Amino acid sequence: MADFERLFDENREYVFKYLVKLCSSCELAEELTQEAFFRAYMNLNRLRNEASARTWLCSIAKNAYFARLSEQKRLMPLDDTLPADEQDAAEQASNRQLSRAAQRALHALEEPYREVFTLAVFAELPLKRISERFGKSESWARVTFYRARKKLMEELKDHEL
Repeated sequence: MADFERLFDENREYVFKYLVKLCSSCELAEELTQEAFFRAYMNLNRLRNEASARTWLCSIAKNAYFARLSEQKRLMPLDDTLPADEQDAAEQASNRQLSRAAQRALHALEEPYREVFTLAVFAELPLKRISERFGKSESWARVTFYRARKKLMEELKDHEL
């Protein structure tokens, strides 16, 4: 229990900031942070290396966020999706398509590209720190991030506005 309390104290703010960047909502980030740490507590035996605890916690938090998105899509009433203006409707539909395409493209990225990109963009982790987390060189992190970004851009090329 003391180990989990230390893990929580050392990483709570980091996971919260990661989720704020991911979902752009402080309230949702707070809920998801609680959920992520609950899941972490229930699966603490799966944490193999304490040095990678932040990466593990961010992965749990990211999965909780995407699960919440899926749940919201299933529960969204049709009345809320109808825009007032036809021009707004086209723009909203285009934005939703682009958002879904970006989400699919990010999920389709193989590891370690997805994790490096997520940590660099959403958690705003410097490439040097990412390389340390993976036990690789900073050049490896830079190349991996560049390749991930390139793959995402290629995948989203057809969805440009």
